[in-house]
Amino acid sequence: MAIESNDALPDFAAWSMSKDFPSGHQVGRHQHREGQLIFAVSGVMELSTADGLWLVPPQRGVWMPPAVEHSMRARGTVSLRTLYIQSPHYLAQLPRHSKAIAISPLMRELIIRLMRTRGIPHADQKEGRLLDLLIDEIEWSGETALPLPPLSDQRLQRVCSAILANPGDRRGLNEWAELVGASSRTLARLFQQELGMSYLYWRQQVCAMSALPRLGAGEPVTLIASDLGYETPGAFSSMFRRIMNAAPSQYFS
Repeated sequence: MAIESNDALPDFAAWSMSKDFPSGHQVGRHQHREGQLIFAVSGVMELSTADGLWLVPPQRGVWMPPAVEHSMRARGTVSLRTLYIQSPHYLAQLPRHSKAIAISPLMRELIIRLMRTRGIPHADQKEGRLLDLLIDEIEWSGETALPLPPLSDQRLQRVCSAILANPGDRRGLNEWAELVGASSRTLARLFQQELGMSYLYWRQQVCAMSALPRLGAGEPVTLIASDLGYETPGAFSSMFRRIMNAAPSQYFS
């Protein structure tokens, strides 16, 4: 297992990196000595750890503690901003598990400002005080992303994998249940037990997340809605607004 690090900046509390990845690019399983705050300015990240898989769109980020094995795949062109936090003082304040978080407007501006400095000093300097504030924001941020933890039931795994591979598949719960050899009641119970939500809500999240790279690329909402199995753009837009708290036309504004 690759352990990536940067030993050139040992005297700093944190350091920053900006990097762009083309659609489909994959970064294999690796880990870091530092903790990471990973934030995509554009594009959708698919991040995988032993605890599960997250689809992380813009306006979301992931806190990855030190020594956590993970991999990444770009869904659409991804513009990544990463802060590597190595100060024990800050690491002690942050979660010890991977966490997908909402990136507030304040957090976004703090990250962008800190990206101007390769090495971020401790709190006795201006950038260090900004980092102090960002650490507080990470602690207070709610956890939010499309979760897919390791699934113990193979029938549920088959359904979820098929929907992730083809979000436009509009088969209902009864049809999926028949396909995998379960009753619809059993499958509905498995969604609640293992994913913490209904089949319909989870599938809507998949559709909303899968639409993001295409919306970011400027594709028409009408075409995206049709490809995802929605009869009208209005029905798709209504679903998207419920999931993402913004209309498709406004999400990247």
